[in-house]
Amino acid sequence: MSPITVLGASGFIGSALTKRLEETRVDYFAPGRNESLLDRPLGHVIYCIGLTADFRSRPFETVEAHVCHLGRVLRDCDFKSLTYLSSARIYPRSGAPAVEGNLLQVRSSNPNDLYNISKIMGESLSLASGKTVRVVRLSNVYGDDFASQNFLPTVIKEAISKGRVTVNNSPEAEKDYISIHDVVDGLLHIAVDARQNIYNLASGKNISNQVLLQKISKLTGCEVNFDLASAKISFPEISIERICSEFDFRPRYLLDDLGELIDSYRRHSQGHRS
Repeated sequence: MSPITVLGASGFIGSALTKRLEETRVDYFAPGRNESLLDRPLGHVIYCIGLTADFRSRPFETVEAHVCHLGRVLRDCDFKSLTYLSSARIYPRSGAPAVEGNLLQVRSSNPNDLYNISKIMGESLSLASGKTVRVVRLSNVYGDDFASQNFLPTVIKEAISKGRVTVNNSPEAEKDYISIHDVVDGLLHIAVDARQNIYNLASGKNISNQVLLQKISKLTGCEVNFDLASAKISFPEISIERICSEFDFRPRYLLDDLGELIDSYRRHSQGHRS
């Protein structure tokens, strides 16, 4: 089998991929940020380079990661295939359920759409490159991502450290969450064996803030408050029919993993205090 190259191996998803590849003794290459990619065949590339919660304060870095650096890899590097990590965030205005072929809509005048625009541009560039590429639209990935500023890690850390959580979104707002373990499994299947060029990688089940925070409160004893003046920001349910039918994909469910996830964050927090 051709080797797997993980670009962005120091990040949450990239490091989980390299750990799995190490454990299973699969030949892989995880270059550093400034390491040359031009002097060797890269095999199956998984492009994990990107920004998430901090994209608003780092617009130029966001476009560089999602589009410009990607373009140089597509144009200049020797690889068998490239799997580009996009995001299911691009779906809010596309209708429900969110299917890979849906029409995507963005507003350039909305600063919050910069992330979506850059991801869609990365997808478009990949698919127009003439190379063998796959696009993977990820939902909200959960796991031991202790440094993340995304919604779920922030809520868990506040519940543990402060005993109270204030949510700046409606209780009825909902989104999809997928385990890092399922992400790694899905990406490795898609990178090597995919028959399609775009895949949703998600659990296929939305969870409302109300249900999620009730479970977190029950597990931690924290107090939960919602800012009821906040706008309701929800995402459509994501179809995973394509990946399920092709790879017999059966993802976990966040509410089943939440106790173990909170315990992991609690151990991490205690380790930092000791």
